[in-house]
Parts: sequence; structure tokens; C-alpha cells
Amino acid sequence: MADSSLLVLASSSPRRAEILTSLRIPFIVDPSSVDETPRDGERAHDTAGRLAAEKALEVARRHPGRWVLGADTLVILDGAALGKPRDDEDARRMLAFLSGREHRVVTGVALARDRRAQGTLLEESHVAMASLTPEEIRWYVSTGEPRDKAGAYAVQGLGSRFIQGVRGSYTNVMGLPARGVYRLMREAGDPALALLALSCS
Repeated sequence: MADSSLLVLASSSPRRAEILTSLRIPFIVDPSSVDETPRDGERAHDTAGRLAAEKALEVARRHPGRWVLGADTLVILDGAALGKPRDDEDARRMLAFLSGREHRVVTGVALARDRRAQGTLLEESHVAMASLTPEEIRWYVSTGEPRDKAGAYAVQGLGSRFIQGVRGSYTNVMGLPARGVYRLMREAGDPALALLALSCS
């Protein structure tokens, strides 16, 4: 049986796990199965916040008494919200759309325990992407890296060669704003969770 004091990460994302690990916050992983489809007419920021809370609450029902962290990341350009590509062709389309332009990355983060969302936040960063040639797009898609990434790229991976700059939280672009997560944990009103945020386990 896992230690009941551990945070539960409601995501299978290796990037989110990497960020929590780098903060030395002890956690276990139990991915959510929430449908990530936006609702008709829903603003991207609202979608990210709603999905983060729904993921956290869904997983919290399986872990009574434990704190659960949910997150959802979207890439936004020209009012269009880009989630994970459906397939390689969709990834190529997304990369061509982002090529040579600055876009926004929004991540919703939520903490939940039992049946209540106890804290939520939205973090926004700006990313400038270099102009990509068709050859570069074909190569990048062929690596497989874009397949499970919002906007079809990884800022910290092979895709970093195409990123000219980031304004705002870099870890937010990876999928989880480190400062925001720490602040949520410290401000949730639970002394045990606040101490976990400063853990050196």
C-alpha cells in the first residue's frame, strides 16, 4: 500500500511527473480518463480550468482523503485551441500553423480531495517558434515526439531546437507550472500538504 501522505498526480504525462520529481514532492500516478474534448463555444482558458478540475475530482474519488493534482494544457493561436494531435497529419498541420509565430500556452491546475476542488489556477506563457521548413516538420513528426503533446511539440525535447524564446513560466509550457503548483499546495489550508510542498524526500 502506498503512503497515504503522498500527492496523487492525475496524469500519465512524463513531463508533469518530471516537474514534480524535480521539486522533490513525493507523489504517485493515477491517470484520469476524462474526455478532453472542448465544449461548443467554450473559451480555451475555461476548457483548461474545467478539465483540470474534472481530472482531479475523478481521480480523487478513487483515493479518499488524499490530495489529487489535475492539469490540462492547451496551445492557443488566433483564437484556436490546440490540444494533442489526433494523428501525424494533424501534428503536421499544427506545426505549420505555429511556424514562425508567437503563441500562448495555458495550463489549468486543480487540487482536489474527496468530492471537492480545493484550489485552482490558470497559468499563461508565450512561446515564439521559429519558421519551420516542410523538411523540418516532416522530420520532427517522424520522431514521434509530437504525438502526445499539446500543440504537437515538446519545448524541452527534440522540439527545443525550434523554440526562439519563452516569456513566462517555462515549466508551464512543459505542462505544469512549478511555482503555481507549489503555491496551491501551500495555500490549500492543509498543514500536512503545505509541508509536503517543502519535502526533500
